[in-house]
Amino acid sequence: MNWFVDLLTQSSVAHTLLIYCFIIVIGMSLSKVRIKGISLGATLVLFVGLILGSLHVKIDTAILDFIKNFGLIVFIFSIGLQVGPSFFSSFKKGGLKLNGLAMLNIFMGVCITIALYYMLHGKVSIPMLTGIMSGAITSTPSLGAAEEALQQIHQIKGTPIEAISLGYAVAYPTAILLTIAVMMLLKRLFHIDINKELDKLKLSVQNDADTPDILTFLIQNPNIDGTTLSQLKQQFGHQAIATRLFDGEKVFIPHADTILHIGYIILIVTRDGDKEQLEQMLGKQIEYEWKDDDRDLVSRRIVVTKDNINGKTIGQLHLRSALNVNITRINRAGINLLARPDLVLQVGDRVMVVGPLEGITQAEKMMGNTLKKLNEPPIITIFLGILLGILLGSIPIYFPHLPMPARLGLAGGPLIVAILLGRFGYKLRLITYTTQSANLMLRELGLCLFLASVGLTAGEQFFKTVFSSTGVLWLLCASLITFLPAIVIGIVAMLMKLNFFTTCGLIAGAHTNAPPLAYATSLADTDEPAVVYATVYPLVTFLRIIISQFIILLFA
Repeated sequence: MNWFVDLLTQSSVAHTLLIYCFIIVIGMSLSKVRIKGISLGATLVLFVGLILGSLHVKIDTAILDFIKNFGLIVFIFSIGLQVGPSFFSSFKKGGLKLNGLAMLNIFMGVCITIALYYMLHGKVSIPMLTGIMSGAITSTPSLGAAEEALQQIHQIKGTPIEAISLGYAVAYPTAILLTIAVMMLLKRLFHIDINKELDKLKLSVQNDADTPDILTFLIQNPNIDGTTLSQLKQQFGHQAIATRLFDGEKVFIPHADTILHIGYIILIVTRDGDKEQLEQMLGKQIEYEWKDDDRDLVSRRIVVTKDNINGKTIGQLHLRSALNVNITRINRAGINLLARPDLVLQVGDRVMVVGPLEGITQAEKMMGNTLKKLNEPPIITIFLGILLGILLGSIPIYFPHLPMPARLGLAGGPLIVAILLGRFGYKLRLITYTTQSANLMLRELGLCLFLASVGLTAGEQFFKTVFSSTGVLWLLCASLITFLPAIVIGIVAMLMKLNFFTTCGLIAGAHTNAPPLAYATSLADTDEPAVVYATVYPLVTFLRIIISQFIILLFA
């Protein structure tokens, strides 16, 4: 059995892989255990790593650092690639208000962290408080960025690297429980009736002016009798698409020069909220059963899978003039978009088209519609993005009063590049689409490697610290950093008449805290908390990464 003892004790590639696999298997197995629907998720990998680290399980330092940083890069880049398409649009309209409140939450958390440093007269160092803050907001990317900033200082000044992951590990479970407690407290303070909140939510969704709507009208207005469709669009002034027209004898796709007459029935895709104006221009809205087989007209959903379509606008395809096919709406990452001529298509878009069967078949050939193609991961984009991210993160940025140049580092650089590629990659003809399962696997793999490495590094000191007076002090600091910003933005959001479920999603998103999100979703059958969480998550994640580095560089 000497070979087995050597495998467990002697440093080697096989030994390293064995330890990592053991930590991840046990940690992820424990993550499946839920208490009242709540789980700590992949963070349990960290705690398993801490236990093994406390048992003096050792891995070569250079190998451990490489795996930790590689895991962090893969994790961060996967997040950026996923949130990139919605990052800039999250600032529009309602998203601007939600992101503003999330930024208030971040600002308060940073102020409390710095204030604690001075109030405690330096008993808890700024690096450790930054680690505690990262745990108090359950932000693993923030922890990674702070650790990397400490590494930069160590390389330049030779100062020892503090094990701030200890503070993170202490704060994390507390943050989950306190965030859920804030939601329960708000429910009681504002006497929330779940059914009434659901009714208000449904009403607000119906009034959302950005949601595409499909309406059928009977043309009755004599003022537009004999008017062409293009003239009608100029009078309307908003984006709308006429997809089908029934002239009393046949159903066909109208063109810009199609002349409208009283008695025609027209199907229009437009923004929800334009119904009244269209009724004034056309006539009353009616119910009409548009059949796919009406005079060879069919409607079909086509998935864009061909690389040469990536980055082209709908107008550049000339589908209506060439194939007599009309695109009515686009579904991108679960969001329905109005099919404007200037809308840029991306691989993975699901396009609803209407037209004759022959034209639909040609449109399918043009756009791909090969689902198997979407299963191919964009390996070139991923590694090109990581390469550019490392280069960007290594550029020194000089700021006044900083003792050394700041760098975006291995966390900030790949994140920024991934967001930009996710949003604008099509301009470079790069395929950035990854299936949700593929993105989740990359993200979880990177996260598990990073957390296991952090646990092995900090485990030797963890249990000595957590059960001491120092650990209690860290716990109190974490409680303040979690509770105060959460309760303040919760109260402000409710006073601003935001829906309770919207508020819960905002709090969970501002703290990048998934378990409280699961709690909020379990209260009722609505995905509103998840939608709001996704709205603020990109900006919050980006700011958390940048701010944690600046706190270290400014104060450490």
